Amino acid sequence: MNFTGPRRSTPTDEDATAPVELPHVLVTVAEDGTLTVTVDGTPFEAHETTAWTRTTFGPLMDAITKDRAIAVRVEVRESNGRVFTDILRTRKPRRAVAPSETPVPETRRSRHARRVPRLSEVTAEGFVPGEDVAVATIVSHTDATGTGEARVLIDLDDLPDGTHEVILRGRISGTLAVRRLT
Repeated sequence: MNFTGPRRSTPTDEDATAPVELPHVLVTVAEDGTLTVTVDGTPFEAHETTAWTRTTFGPLMDAITKDRAIAVRVEVRESNGRVFTDILRTRKPRRAVAPSETPVPETRRSRHARRVPRLSEVTAEGFVPGEDVAVATIVSHTDATGTGEARVLIDLDDLPDGTHEVILRGRISGTLAVRRLT
């Protein structure tokens, strides 16, 4: 009997930079909104005299991930028993592009690049402050504000014809909001 297991894929550059084990961040939310935080079982205290709260969730995640330089697994346990988990990934470093020494002739595409975008603002509430919020038809991502509100500007010219609604989905809270584009 010749059994072959699942095929192994070759790692991509992104896979090669991810650690094998992610630090585990456990956030326990008290009834009053204060947060108790541990990273791999070690307490993560606030740098100031005030405690971590729902409104400081974004800065808390920035402090733990060193502004998204390291990936972490986050588990949020609400006071009502609900549990949310997510992985906060690292941000890809942006590469600087050296300006060309020879001028590029103007083309139809470059003239089109100067157009003024037609934007539509979409907002929804109920997100965990600082959490990643997916925007679908997924044309971008945004972060929830310190008050738990997500805001995104959508260039209507980037959407397929006939798109009239978008979905905002909180990656940690699971909050789902469907909004009509105006």
